[in-house]
Formats: sequence, C-alpha cells, structure tokens
Amino acid sequence: MKKFVSLIFVFLISAITVFANDLKFVQVDGVRFNPNDDKTVQTLENIIKDINKQKDIKFVVFSGNNISKADRKYLKAFLKSAHKLNTPYYVILGNKDVNKHKGFGKADYVKTLRLHAKTHRMIRQPNYVFEKDKNIFIVVDGSKEVITTPNGYYRPEVLDWLDEQLTKYFDKNVVVLQHYPIVPPSEKETYYTFKPEEYLKILAKHNNVKAVIAGHFGVNKEETVNGILHISTSEAPQYRIIEMIDCDTDTPTFWSTLK
Repeated sequence: MKKFVSLIFVFLISAITVFANDLKFVQVDGVRFNPNDDKTVQTLENIIKDINKQKDIKFVVFSGNNISKADRKYLKAFLKSAHKLNTPYYVILGNKDVNKHKGFGKADYVKTLRLHAKTHRMIRQPNYVFEKDKNIFIVVDGSKEVITTPNGYYRPEVLDWLDEQLTKYFDKNVVVLQHYPIVPPSEKETYYTFKPEEYLKILAKHNNVKAVIAGHFGVNKEETVNGILHISTSEAPQYRIIEMIDCDTDTPTFWSTLK
C-alpha cells in the first residue's frame, strides 16, 4: 500500500512538472562593450558566468546599447563573448549601436549579426519575431542611424509592421522587446520616445500583448498601462530574470528578479 501511494505521489509530481508551462528568460541592457576597456570586458564576462549558473533559462536578450560605439570590431568582440552563454541569445539595437555616418549603419549591424550569431542567421532586419514555447516575442527597433540622439523613434512603417504581426499572432501571447520605452519610467526628456501615442494606438487595437520590455533610461520600474505590463531595466552590470507563469493561458503572470 505504501508503495502504491508513493507511486501516485511520484506520478502527480511528474504531471505537475509536465503540464506546468512557465518560461524564464533574461534581459541585459546597456553593456556598452568596448574590447579595449577591461572594465566592460569583465562586466560582460561576469554577467555571462552568472547567467550560466541560473536554471531553466530559455534565452537571453541584449536589449540595446550593447557596444560603446558603432563599430564592427566592437560588435564582433561582443558577440564572441556572448557565445559563451549556455542559451540562445537575441540582440536589439540601441542608440550607441549604429551610426551610418561612421560607416556602421543598421544594415551593417544586421549583417554582422547574421555572420557571427547563430540565432540571427535567418534574421534580415532589425525588427523580427521569434517563438518560444508557443509564445511570440516581437523585437521592435526604434533606433536612428543618421541623426543619432538618445531619443527613440518608431517610424510609421515599423508601427505598420508591428500592427501586422500582432494581427497575425492574434491567438498567441505576445511579449514586445525593445530598447526605447513608450511609457517613460522616469523624467528624462532627452531620452523620451518621439510620438509614443502612435505606438500606444497600435497596442490598443490588440489584446494579445502581455508585456513590453525595454531599457535605455537606466531605471528599474514596472508599470501596468491599459492591461499591458511595461518593464524597464537598468544598465549592466545589473540584469533582469523574467519569468512568465502559466504562459499557456490568456493571463500569464510575470515575475522578475534583478541580479
């Protein structure tokens, strides 16, 4: 009888493990990697070592300002270090990452990612979509490559593309990943996103967006606006572990921890 009860207990524990649908990932913002600066090199190494100690991480997203200046050599060195992660990783552009006048625009950045990052070999644009455990992650680019300023700008064609993706994945939970927040986490006018109301109108048309995750401001904050959780994460050496609980339901819960 005791053996029978024990078998039932083991079965129940196994069933809970199998049917629980939680998804854990990491956001790293503002590494500002410079291969000639030992401090930034060590910062990235420490972050990677610490992330590799965490359990059940599905992927890492570097959410912009990954390098200290727009330079192909800087990005290649950054990616070489990022390869040491035990999980796949994805890259978002920030205001430090591209500058067309300095010969390293968005096309150059994306080409370098395709050549040197396995997860980006099929990605041809700075705006892209990937799926994890039936959840959709949409990367939205608000960086500028010609007149580079700290202000983000989600161009009309980018918002049209976002609208199309949200319509396409109407029956999926969607998390938007970007560098520039559309709900400012602090009063830094020089960091504000241009015309955020146009972006918010797009989100208001859809009910599948569960969270918008950004960085840029160097501020940690979580705020729910019109049913969508807006998460802002400070710069490295901090990073954020984000967990979607019950992400197979229409109302997943988000837990996050700063490391």
